Amino acid sequence: MIIKDILNLKGSAIYSIPPQGRLADAVATMVEHDIGSLVVMDAAGTTMIGMLTFREVLRGLNAQHGNLGDLPVSAVMVNDPLVCGLDDTSESVRDRMTQQHVRYVPVVDAGRLLGVISFHDIAKAAIKEASFENRLLKRYIKNWPEQEAPR
Repeated sequence: MIIKDILNLKGSAIYSIPPQGRLADAVATMVEHDIGSLVVMDAAGTTMIGMLTFREVLRGLNAQHGNLGDLPVSAVMVNDPLVCGLDDTSESVRDRMTQQHVRYVPVVDAGRLLGVISFHDIAKAAIKEASFENRLLKRYIKNWPEQEAPR
């Protein structure tokens, strides 16, 4: 399965925050939408400049001794996040996500941000693909041609 298929299945909603946004506001947005990441967009809101996930939020919370206060997103965001393209396979992206220990990957095509996929999205796609292959194999085995007895 390719990333384009996964993005079509899950939708391409993009939740973002500017780098000068407060980390506390980022947490509120993530809770409100039940998501684990935000794309950090430039002041004009046109270019991705980083990613913020719950992992960075926890690091910021720990650094501030439990008080987010007015800590800006730019203080904890990932500046150069792993990205993938529409034609990348789910297997190759899964491997890169596992190697780099990331759970959220922006999908970019020709420099344009199209959405964000999660490790959960990749896992759902793998399960769906395996289920389809399993059904095909069962159908094939069920219709296995009878062999003639040797003469």
